[in-house]
Parts: sequence; C-alpha cells; structure tokens
Amino acid sequence: MIQAWLDLPPFGTFVTLAMLYYGVTALLIAVVFASPLRGPIARFQGVVAPFFSSVAVLFGLLTGFLGYDVAERNRQATRAVQAEAGELQNVYTLSIAAASDMRDIRVALKDYTRSVLKNEWPTVNGFAAPPTSIAYDRMLTEISAPAITRDSGAAVHVALLSSAVRVGTARNTRISLSTDRTSDLKWISVLLLGIITQAALALVHLDKPRTTMTAALTVFATGAIVALGLIALQEDPFSGIFRVSAVPLEHVLSLPDTPELPVSPALPSPPKP
Repeated sequence: MIQAWLDLPPFGTFVTLAMLYYGVTALLIAVVFASPLRGPIARFQGVVAPFFSSVAVLFGLLTGFLGYDVAERNRQATRAVQAEAGELQNVYTLSIAAASDMRDIRVALKDYTRSVLKNEWPTVNGFAAPPTSIAYDRMLTEISAPAITRDSGAAVHVALLSSAVRVGTARNTRISLSTDRTSDLKWISVLLLGIITQAALALVHLDKPRTTMTAALTVFATGAIVALGLIALQEDPFSGIFRVSAVPLEHVLSLPDTPELPVSPALPSPPKP
C-alpha cells in the first residue's frame, strides 16, 4: 500500500496526505464537540502543553530520519551517475592522448552511453538492460585488445582498463539505487505518529473554543502534508520532479568520435637583414 502511494503522481501524493490529515482533523473535531463521547472526553481537560511537545518531538525526529534516508539515497544516485560519466570521459581522454588510433574505443564508448540513456534510464526495474550489457561488453573487448599495450604502452592500457571497470561498478550502483526504497515500516511509523500528534494536540485544546482547536489542528496538518509530501516526491531518484539529471551522460555523447587536434600557430619569419 505504501509503495502504491509513493508511485502516485505528485498531485495524488499530496491529495492522499490531505485526505488523511484533514480527515483526522475533521474526525477529532466531530468527536470532541458533536459526538456522544463529548462528556467523557471533557474529563481530560487540563492536559498541559508539554504533553503535546513530547509526541511532536518524536514525530519531528522520525520525519527528519526519514528525510535524511531519502536525501542520502538521492545523493548516492547522483554520485553514481557522475562517477559513471566521469570514468567514461577518462576513457575518452586516454584514447585521445594515446599514441595509437583508438577511434573504435570511442565509438564503442558512445554506443554504450547511448544504450544507457535509451534502454536503462527510462526503466526502473532493478535489472541491467541486455542491450546495454552487450554494449558494455563490446567496449571492454575493444579496450582489452593486446595491441594497445604494444602501440601505446602498458601504463595507458592499465589506465583504460581501470576506468572501464569503474564504469561497470558505477553502473551497478546506479541500477541498484533505481529500485532502492525506504522501508514501508518507516513510512507507516511516521504517518501514524502524525495522527497521534494530532490527537495529542486536540487533548491540550479541550478547554479551548472549537475554532481554536480547529485552527491548531489545521496548521499542524498542513505542515505535515507539506513536509511528508516533499519527502515522498524524492523517494525515487530516477523519476518524478526531483530526479537525478542525465546531463553528465548526455555530455559524453556530445564528444566527437574523431576530435581535431589543435594546430600550432606559425612562428613569425625572422626579419631580413
């Protein structure tokens, strides 16, 4: 149920939270002022404000922990994408700086990047796309060619292989984070604590007029809706409003397969005697 709620579009996420917390607000007002339980509940008048604060602190702490978990996962996803794009650019730069012609490596690198953006980025299933795996294997095959050591040296070849392996590691991290979700138990705990906090807020306002209690419960409900809604929108790092950007990988695609080497400016002729 929690995952189905988190998969809703932003409008549905906020509407669901509004129905929950504003509904609880209306229910508490009805129970306190217009139900047969009004008399027994009135006996609890005199509950002091610090009672509400103790429950609100628990709600705030759990909400903070939940927000930190979601934000940390998004930071890890961003670092994984940047690491993957950075290592791809390292391979590209090494292929340019080497003495031998490595155009085939650059073409394979671009094919892999294009496959990531087309076949893996739009999907969120936690599995590597077969076409992207084939493109990665083809890139490794080109980089593993023995002729690179002979033509460009062992140091260049080792650096190319190391960068290619780190590309695969960053890719695996990105794929695993695409389906990593916060535990349903954490979300349920925070949502229930929000309701309990509303009940505590109603208890400390039993001796106040209906309008005062309604205003207090509404303000708290609005704050909970905004805070939990914004956290929920960041639950999936690769979709939604706050998704990780694919610009670093798109930049790799913009690199030319055969870059033009800069031409040294001609030296001025010496003056004639």
